[in-house]
Amino acid sequence: MSTTAQNWPPVEVEAPTPHPDAPSPGTVLGAHYSHCFGCGDQVESGLRIRSTVDDEGVVVSTFTVTKDHQGAPGLAHGGLLTCAFDEAMGSTVGNLLRKPAVTGRLETDFRQPVPVGSTLYIVAKLDGVAGRKVYVSAEGRLDAPDGPLAVEARALFVTVGVEHFVKHGDVEQLKELGERHSDWDINP
Repeated sequence: MSTTAQNWPPVEVEAPTPHPDAPSPGTVLGAHYSHCFGCGDQVESGLRIRSTVDDEGVVVSTFTVTKDHQGAPGLAHGGLLTCAFDEAMGSTVGNLLRKPAVTGRLETDFRQPVPVGSTLYIVAKLDGVAGRKVYVSAEGRLDAPDGPLAVEARALFVTVGVEHFVKHGDVEQLKELGERHSDWDINP
């Protein structure tokens, strides 16, 4: 990661330990929820991010920018790119730690424009854990894993229990999510 991530994480943390049942390197990760705007396949103009576990603590996600994702003519919308990083980093936390988590804070640095038709390779890694707080960082490169650096991000995720989603979400739709992740550790 670049020098932008200086003083990151901003607090003292423990090294993240992937869950014993975390997917092994090389595993292609499925959508966590079919109607998720970030990774789901049921949202026509969604991001349809695809992710693969790389080394321990690292997930590589790809996102191809379509005309539905543009802000300025021919360029990806910055907020949509931030959404892609939120999805990629959240997938890293959820899949490697096997705990549901929500975004607490997300910072995005745009280094160069991301054109429509390009594919962003987002490499996200777990940086540390402090109680329920999980610190993650990522960088996105254009059209190849070693392509030009386009976007960098840092995020704080907070692990939550299922009651968070029951209280604030759609209980009926949670059934699909619960069936897919029935083996995850759920905080009390």
